[in-house]
Amino acid sequence: MSYLRDNCQLLSLSEMILDNCGEFSCGNADLDDFFLNDSLKYKKELLGKTYCFVSNIDNNEIVAMFTLSNDSVRVDIIPNNRGKRLNKQIPYEKRMRRYPAVLIGRLGVNLKYRHLGIGSQVLDFIKSWFVDEQNKTGCRFLIVDAYNEDSLLNFYTQNGFEFLFSSESQEAENLGYSHDTHLKTRLMYFDLRVLVNE
Repeated sequence: MSYLRDNCQLLSLSEMILDNCGEFSCGNADLDDFFLNDSLKYKKELLGKTYCFVSNIDNNEIVAMFTLSNDSVRVDIIPNNRGKRLNKQIPYEKRMRRYPAVLIGRLGVNLKYRHLGIGSQVLDFIKSWFVDEQNKTGCRFLIVDAYNEDSLLNFYTQNGFEFLFSSESQEAENLGYSHDTHLKTRLMYFDLRVLVNE
């Protein structure tokens, strides 16, 4: 059973929703600040669009929010082994230097709804959204720039995401930092083609 499917409606975040729904906090000050203060500015500038699942039973409370924007996976900047691994999944005649992707820029679950599997349900929804026949664009990958914290990295790994770079030091060097730099976030991806093959 899916809590989101059975008890919520998906809406595009608006000023009215923020005004009419109860306070939202996912427990991360940076994410909370983005959703409550910056997400609508990103929408206005066409930099990202935020969606929310609003409860039908709990006084229109926001259960979860996520922000999406267009992106790409650039195989030409990924070290050879990882780039070859990505390319290997794509027929030779269709291989490119970059592949269409959607960035899940932010994802937060209301603290009141923790431990119900909501985060995984949101990811499952996004995955299904971009393999649906009604989707208006080609999208091969989902990308996240996940906070470099074990619990969050494990969450994405358990939901089928893989690291774009094989190690943190490799990713740091590719971003122009010293190899021993501790990164705030790690790039991860999910290949949507696996869902089409199921």
